Amino acid sequence: MREIHFRQGAYVEDQEKRGETGGVTRVVCTHGEVSMVNFAGFALFRDRTDAGRRLASQLAGYANRPDVVVLALPHGGVPVAFEIARALNAPLDVFVVRKLGVPAYREYAMGAVAGGGAQSIDNDVVRRLGIPSSVISDVAAVELRELERQERLYRRDRSPLSISGETVIVVDDGMATGSSMRAAVAGLRMREPARIVVAVPVAPANVCDELRPEVDEIVCLSESKWFVAVGQWYENFRHVSDQEVQCLLAKAPASFNAVGM
Repeated sequence: MREIHFRQGAYVEDQEKRGETGGVTRVVCTHGEVSMVNFAGFALFRDRTDAGRRLASQLAGYANRPDVVVLALPHGGVPVAFEIARALNAPLDVFVVRKLGVPAYREYAMGAVAGGGAQSIDNDVVRRLGIPSSVISDVAAVELRELERQERLYRRDRSPLSISGETVIVVDDGMATGSSMRAAVAGLRMREPARIVVAVPVAPANVCDELRPEVDEIVCLSESKWFVAVGQWYENFRHVSDQEVQCLLAKAPASFNAVGM
């Protein structure tokens, strides 16, 4: 069991390390702001591959179009996006976003940074936990260095796909607070795509509602009103390694394949 305590503007964690297939999570706030319990029996997807295939079926209208590009948010978004790109006959690339985790509980996002320097901060989380701006700056600096490392590692000698004037389908394995996706959308807007479509298997209903005005379309298989973490919806939510990301990118189409039409 994992138990997370937030009290008096501080963040304290008492947990067993999460297993690959999830488990029970309890989030407790001494002021009564948060009180949630999650049981693993509510999984909707076997794994990210299953989620990607099911999501691809909802995106069939974008198949075999030369103006469509699929972008995955590493790490977890890559296996999902790989299945979508393959089904749609669309090129796949990564758009690296790094979550800004609360120092005592890194999985709990207080914001995110994306390629191009775009940043999204969850002001409600920052205010509720009393996180000083100096801590946010320190965490952001560390995550930007990791973002640059990942971009070099994943692409090697390849240049990023051009998305100017294109329809971009940006994919993750789910949204919890939406911070990572908002940072991604802000970063992508700088590159002037024609349309941005957010595709995720699962997300809180309120996060989808907040994001909709910022994008052209959201495709989400399950918009839940009761949400603790993305992993609760998967039977297998194992960590996706850098090596797996590289392998999937190497196997995916690098450009639209007109022959496949």
